[in-house]
Amino acid sequence: MHQLIRAHPLGLLVSAGSGGPVANPIPFVLHAEDATLGKLECHLARANPQWRDLQTATECLVVFQGPQAYVTPSWYPAKREHGKVVPTWNYVIAQARGLPTVIEDRAWLRRHLAELVDHNEAPFDEPWRMTDAPQEYVAAQMKGIVGVSIELTELRGKWKLSQNRSVADQQGTALGLLERGGGHAEVGDMLADRLEAGGCPVRH
Repeated sequence: MHQLIRAHPLGLLVSAGSGGPVANPIPFVLHAEDATLGKLECHLARANPQWRDLQTATECLVVFQGPQAYVTPSWYPAKREHGKVVPTWNYVIAQARGLPTVIEDRAWLRRHLAELVDHNEAPFDEPWRMTDAPQEYVAAQMKGIVGVSIELTELRGKWKLSQNRSVADQQGTALGLLERGGGHAEVGDMLADRLEAGGCPVRH
């Protein structure tokens, strides 16, 4: 689940306040260096009222959506054998619950922003750094945000990858997803990796 969060760091931050439930997509940084469930860190615009709800909240939820794909029963050998099949959806998801703390300390925000940037710029040949921008500009931008730290109390995940189907149907699903390409291929790779680890070949 930690690996999923790091690979798909844009989480849906869900909280409840006087106006009812609120949800915003927010990029997170995960800290999980010890035996605890970990800590999530993010920032919100001051204009976003959700951070005020978080000031008094005793719990919030962050949902991280991994790869997902529609699965057609046409990929199943079982369709040709007896036809008793229906469509479904494969997906990977993690749900993190925890206690939020709103942070306005400038040093904390600068450290958080640098970590967020460095993590997401790492794949680029010439990564952008916060020091590349004029520091007075960065300081002005920071005035418009507040930080949030969430100490995790619960972490649950679900990997729905056709486990309820026969090996043959799973192999057909993996091949179908891989052939479709794009986002479907990521789900196909995950399913194929699991099957091949169990001695059931998929890729040729």
